[in-house]
Amino acid sequence: MTKSPRRSLYIAAIGALLALIPATYLFDFTVDDALIIARYANHLARGIGYRWNINGPITDTITPLGFPYLLAPFAQTGALAALAASKLMGLISWLIGAGFVAVAVDRSSEDPKRFSALLMIPVSAPLAAWSVAGLETGVVTALAAIGVALIALDWPRLAAGLLGIASAFRPELAPFTFVATLAPCPDRPRPLPRDLVLRLGITMLPFVIVAIARVIIFGRPTPLAALAKPSDPTLGAMYALACFLITGPLVIVAPFAVRQAKPYVQVLTGAILVHFGAIAVAGGDWMPLSRLAVPILPACVIVAAHLASVAKMPLTVLRTLLAISGEVFVLVTTGPIAAKVGHDRQELIRLMEPALREAKVIGTLDAGWVGAATDAVVVDFAGLTDPNIAALPGSHTAKHIDRSMLDKRHVDTLVLLRSQSGPTESPWTDTRFARAVEQRVARFPGYDEEFVVSAESTLPILPYLVLRRRPDQLDEVDIKGP
Repeated sequence: MTKSPRRSLYIAAIGALLALIPATYLFDFTVDDALIIARYANHLARGIGYRWNINGPITDTITPLGFPYLLAPFAQTGALAALAASKLMGLISWLIGAGFVAVAVDRSSEDPKRFSALLMIPVSAPLAAWSVAGLETGVVTALAAIGVALIALDWPRLAAGLLGIASAFRPELAPFTFVATLAPCPDRPRPLPRDLVLRLGITMLPFVIVAIARVIIFGRPTPLAALAKPSDPTLGAMYALACFLITGPLVIVAPFAVRQAKPYVQVLTGAILVHFGAIAVAGGDWMPLSRLAVPILPACVIVAAHLASVAKMPLTVLRTLLAISGEVFVLVTTGPIAAKVGHDRQELIRLMEPALREAKVIGTLDAGWVGAATDAVVVDFAGLTDPNIAALPGSHTAKHIDRSMLDKRHVDTLVLLRSQSGPTESPWTDTRFARAVEQRVARFPGYDEEFVVSAESTLPILPYLVLRRRPDQLDEVDIKGP
């Protein structure tokens, strides 16, 4: 449906503004994994290479292969600079994506009800928070948003390329992108089979290239995170259902309207549903605010606009209220907490950096902020940066690490998160820790004698302990660094 270029610019600006308002509120949101990427970017900027530890091997990290290279030009002064660049990159990307979504909504029909779909953007805490979290999610969401919008705007082959890049960064997004790229343009005849094959080939190419690169470099087609965080389909199904109920996709639950809609809408609706099956099979995610569902939420907005054009007003109002009620609930209950995460994490780094200054080899589960606070070797208990630990039984917070693994890596410092429900005990090994792997490490024979508490975080919500090996015990493990 043709609209003037000037109108499209105005509509795009409105879409970007709707996305900017909640993103500004949640701009301080981040997660520890973002600082893992940031440390890799800092090492690239300093000429150290794609390495987690300065003298360590080239290693795979969390999902987006190559993403640290995008941040490296901004990372010379440290991991926090890389994080800041990543947050800004994600925000700008999503604002552009939101503009494309708004234009696609505007061109979906002449029915004024179509604009009700845009209400889903300003109340979505997941969309806003993950656009500025410092991970690749903001960029991936923008690629997916622009991709599905470009199909609606009659640019299907360019859309296929963007969707392919999105799935290369986020493998669980591949089923969605493979289905979505087959959607016919709304105002065109159905594409010929050869055109569909070409589109699908364009979409699959980046995904296949990244998988082959992983095999060549690291010996496996999947990211190390997939090994470190084994899939649990039961938890995945619960995660997918929760995301479906609270992030906005309820707006597409309209079987009669879908049957009346254009084939573009029918295929895109199918792609959205396929994605929730994919994240269920993937085992869900431990991060807050429904991260794995976020990249398909712009597609939900576009589908909602089309459905509003063929459905009666009462049903459109009901579906929109159902969709945004879950979003508003998340924004009100989780938003204030999420809005303070980044500030608290940077304050933690500032407070604990002096205690880590003399450490040579640090063992910890939260490797991101620790790696941002020091150039020391960091042994990651989750296995996100260490294939040998990633292969151990247990989830990433409950790896079956044994003492010999830490001794062989010459760990002289531990950083463990104490449970908020109890104080630091004496001896410290009687303290209740927050995650299973930390509790396991604290119970290693002899650690009550060999390690002493050298620092303790004063932040109530981040009660970390820094434990240093006694000087007379250093010779026992021959501290040289791995």
